[in-house]
Amino acid sequence: MNLLASTDFPSSKRKWNPYPAYKASGLKWLQKIPVSWDVKRLKFLVTFHGGGTPSKDNLFYWTGDIPWVSPKDMKSEFVTDSEDHITEDALASSATRLVQKESVLIVVRSGILKHSIPVAINSRDVALNQDMKALVPAAAIKAGYLKYLIVGHQDALLVEWRKAGATVESIEHDLLINSYFPVPSTAEQGSIAKFLDRETAKIDALRAKKERLIELLEEKRAALITRVVTNGLDPNVRMKDSGVEWLGKIPAHWEVGQLRRFWSLADCLHKTPEYVVDGIPIVSTTEVKPGRIRLDGPRKVSQADYDHMTRAGRRPRRGDVIYSRNASLGSGAYIDTDEPFCMGQDVCLITSRDRDQLYLSYQLNSPIVLGQIEALAVGSTFDRINVAQIKEFGVACPPREEQRAIADFLDRENSKIDELTAKVREGINKLKEYRTALISAAVTGKIDVREQIS
Repeated sequence: MNLLASTDFPSSKRKWNPYPAYKASGLKWLQKIPVSWDVKRLKFLVTFHGGGTPSKDNLFYWTGDIPWVSPKDMKSEFVTDSEDHITEDALASSATRLVQKESVLIVVRSGILKHSIPVAINSRDVALNQDMKALVPAAAIKAGYLKYLIVGHQDALLVEWRKAGATVESIEHDLLINSYFPVPSTAEQGSIAKFLDRETAKIDALRAKKERLIELLEEKRAALITRVVTNGLDPNVRMKDSGVEWLGKIPAHWEVGQLRRFWSLADCLHKTPEYVVDGIPIVSTTEVKPGRIRLDGPRKVSQADYDHMTRAGRRPRRGDVIYSRNASLGSGAYIDTDEPFCMGQDVCLITSRDRDQLYLSYQLNSPIVLGQIEALAVGSTFDRINVAQIKEFGVACPPREEQRAIADFLDRENSKIDELTAKVREGINKLKEYRTALISAAVTGKIDVREQIS
């Protein structure tokens, strides 16, 4: 698929023309460039500055107003500030130095380098930590163009720059400085950067709208679940006051009470077993997400450990719920598989012979229960919910037949929302691909954008 010719993207009705003539570039990854362009090593285009960390023992070093940029601050293509700030004394006493504004900042040591290179232009003078590098442009290159060169060729540069054998993903300095880049005139660089600023802004705005649509779909999902698990499916049913402020009115024939009144709970064994390559899945908080349990990612344990960890009513079965006791998650996953597995740390098992756990999973993942978890956290630093607290959760409980009808209805409606969300996410991914393709084409001279800038 030619992304630049697709009608699904901004400005796609325009035809991007090539340059009149090309020449061989001498580079494997870039066969040809416009005849007026050059190819130069990066070390002849920029000055490199590293960073450092002032002493953490001197608290006064960290009370200044100089932004100290680290990988966690590289969240967009422009850096205007940082989480940490240092003083002039801190600057003088450490390996870091002041980097002039309009430099190109890149992360050179971080796990994120497994898949991308964070790059940004600083809009003010900053200091850097040791996991960062500043590329200060010389006269022959503009910061905006250089930033887009790196953004548009992340995959190739990650391969070219990656430091072999590093315990943490890193960029090898010698590989960085000796890499080659296509270089048009500075006036042409300015035109390319201006063009890409305009076009990527359009793409980013459309992407933001799609991301907002996903947020609205999730809000619709939450509102639907809350309404149905508290009011039922019959809009004409007689209602009564539940007697619980956060629950409000419920159908007159429903019950309301603490979770332990209707469902049984079994805590995990609080044991960390020895993991094996070929064995039986063990589920932890990572696998417990709203919806159905997924067993395609968990670690595994031996048959002996499985037998030990599923004794005394701890064996998960189809129709039960696995609930995360991690307070930041507080979510339940319904079991709709017969594949055997056991519970790892920080999860518990919820079951009943007389109730419908699929209905319960929807209620556990709704604002009704999540709000109760938030109330527990007020004024507290706890990060786990204990089983005694879970048993005290207030829940609404209709007759079993109605529980199943509600659960089936929510399954159908959630499938519709999931389908819409998947289509929107596909559109977002295509926009990301188009953005990268457009940048790459412009900064390598595959398309001529000079006349696109008035």
